[in-house]
Amino acid sequence: MIRNIVFDLGNVLISFRPYEYFENSSFPPEKQKTILSDIFSSREWLLLDDGKITTPEAIDAIARKSSLMRAEIEQIFKERTRIFHSLDHNVKLLPELKKQGFRLYYISNFPADIFDEVINSYGFFRYFEGGIISAHVKCSKPDPLIFKIFFDNFELKPEECFYIDDTEVNVVSADSIGMKGFCTNGSKDISGELIKKLNLNPEFIPGA
Repeated sequence: MIRNIVFDLGNVLISFRPYEYFENSSFPPEKQKTILSDIFSSREWLLLDDGKITTPEAIDAIARKSSLMRAEIEQIFKERTRIFHSLDHNVKLLPELKKQGFRLYYISNFPADIFDEVINSYGFFRYFEGGIISAHVKCSKPDPLIFKIFFDNFELKPEECFYIDDTEVNVVSADSIGMKGFCTNGSKDISGELIKKLNLNPEFIPGA
C-alpha cells in the first residue's frame, strides 16, 4: 500500500530550464551556448550537486578553462535562482495529497547553497515531512544509494513509497530498489497521470 509520495523538485515542482532563461536574455546566441555548456553542463555543476566542491571552487575551475570572463561566471552564479519558478499546477497537488492521508517527501539533486535559497523562497515546503538533497549526502541520482539513504533516514519501506521525477533514468533507479513511480518528462500538470497511477478520486485533484 502506498503511504508516501516522494517528489523530485527540479522540473516537477520547480521549473529549472536554463536554456529557456538565457534564450530570453540579452546575451548573444553564441554567448548563450557557451554559458550553457561551460557552466550548466559542466563537470563542476555535477560536482556541486554531489557536494564535492563549493561554489567558489566551481567558479575557479570553470574560469580556468572557459572563454567566459570570470566576472561573467560569478554574475551568472549569483543569478542562478532567477531561473527558478514554481510549477503551480503541480504544487497545488501537495495540500490535496496531504488531505488524502499521504505523507510527502522529496529527493532532489541540488547544490547546497542554491537549496538554502530555494527552501526559504517557496512556501510549499511546509507540506513535506522532509527530504534528501544530493549535496547534503554527497550522492546524486541516479545512484541507488541516495534512495537507500532516504529510506534509512526516514525509516520508510520502498514498497510504501511512490516516486515522481522528470528523468526516466532516476525513476528506473528508484524502481530497482523497490519504489514504484513515474516519469513526468517535465510536464507542468501531472494531475491526470497521478490520478491513474495512484487510483485517486479525480474530484480531489485540482486541474483533473
